[in-house]
Amino acid sequence: MLEVAAAHAIVLAQTRPRPAAPTQLTRETLGRVLAADILADRDSPPFTKSLRDGYAVRAADCPTGNVDLRLLGAVAAGAVFEQPVGPGEAVAITTGAPIPAGADAVVMQEDTEPLPPDQVRIRETSVRPGQHILPRGREMTTGEVVLPAGAVLTPVTLGLCATVGRTQAEVFPAPRLTVIATGSELVEPGVEPQPGQIRNSNGPMLLAQAQQAGAIPTGGGIVRDDPAHLREQVRHALTTADVVVLAGGVSVGRHDHVPAVLRELGVEIHFHTIRMKPGKPLLFGTLGDVLVFGLPGNPVSAFVGFELFVKPAVRKLSGHAVPGPRILSLPLAESFSTHGDRPTYHPAAITAEQQVRPLPWFGSPDLRGLLTATGFLIVPPGSHGLHPGQLMDVVVL
Repeated sequence: MLEVAAAHAIVLAQTRPRPAAPTQLTRETLGRVLAADILADRDSPPFTKSLRDGYAVRAADCPTGNVDLRLLGAVAAGAVFEQPVGPGEAVAITTGAPIPAGADAVVMQEDTEPLPPDQVRIRETSVRPGQHILPRGREMTTGEVVLPAGAVLTPVTLGLCATVGRTQAEVFPAPRLTVIATGSELVEPGVEPQPGQIRNSNGPMLLAQAQQAGAIPTGGGIVRDDPAHLREQVRHALTTADVVVLAGGVSVGRHDHVPAVLRELGVEIHFHTIRMKPGKPLLFGTLGDVLVFGLPGNPVSAFVGFELFVKPAVRKLSGHAVPGPRILSLPLAESFSTHGDRPTYHPAAITAEQQVRPLPWFGSPDLRGLLTATGFLIVPPGSHGLHPGQLMDVVVL
C-alpha cells in the first residue's frame, strides 16, 4: 500500500495548471488566481489630499493656538483650488480634496472658529507640517506591482484592480469537475428508500466540496452498478471535464466495476490503495490531462479522500502555488486512546486556544460525526494512550 505522502506527490506531479486567459474581473472571478502581475497605472493618490474636513494652512503660521487667518475660499473633493496659500492665509477644504499649493497642513473643522466675513480662527496649538494630509503616491506609485502573479482574487484585490483601471487580467480558469455517484442501492435524496436502498449523500456532498475548492462542478447523479451504463457515463465525463470524481464501486467486490471500466477507456491508473483510514481503496488515474479519482462509497471516506487528494489537485489546476492540504502541529486538548493498523484521520475540532479535541465518531459511515469538525487528527498506527498537551498533526478544514 502507498503512503499518503507518496500518493499526494503522485497526484500533484500529474497535475498541470490549465493555460491562463484574459478574463473580465467581476465578482464571479472571486477565488481565481492571477497569472500575471498587476501594475499601478498612476500614483495613488494621484495628488496630495486632505484626510479631514477643515482648513488647509501653512503650519508655520500656526505655532500657537488662537491664530486668525484670512480665508481665500473653499475647495471640495473633485475640484482644484488654483490660488496658492500665502503667509497668514487659509482655504476651507473637504475630505479628499487636493491640498492647495503653499499649504502643508490641515486643521480639523472642530478645532477652528469661522470669523465672518473672510477669516478663520485656528484654535489648535502646534500645528505640524503634514498633519491630516495623505501625500501623493503614498498608497502606490506608477509602475509598482500592486498584485503579483499568484494572488487570489478577493473583494480587496478586485477593488485594487479597479483602482488601477484594470477590468481584465490574465487569470487561471476554474477547472471543470464532474461527480459520478455509483451504486444500484442509491436513490436520490428526495426519494423514499425501499428495503436495501440508501439515499445518495455523496453526490451533493462532493459537488459542494468541489465548488468550495474552486472548481466548476457538474453531475452528482446516480450510476447503477452496470458496466455498460458506467462506461457510457464515464466516457462522457472524460471528454467534458478536467477532473472526474467517482464515488463507490472502486474496491475489489463483485460489483466494483470502476477500475475495470477506467482501464477499458484508456485511463492510466497510478495507484489504487493507500495506507490510511478511512479511505484505503482510493484510485487515481489520468487520461491525457484529465485527472480521475475513484473514492470509496462510505461518505466519510469520500469526504477525507476529496480533502486530501482531489482538493489539492483542483487548487493546483487553478494556479495556487500552495495547493494543500494545510497541516498544523497542535497540542491535544484532552486524553485520547486509539488503536489501528493504519494512520487514521479522526474528525476533530480546533479550539480557540489552538488545541485539537477529538470528536465522537464511530467510523467511515458516520457522516454526522463531521458536523462540528474543523480538522482531522492524524493518528499514527498502533495502540496509543495520548495525553493532553501532546503535539499532533492536524489537517485543517
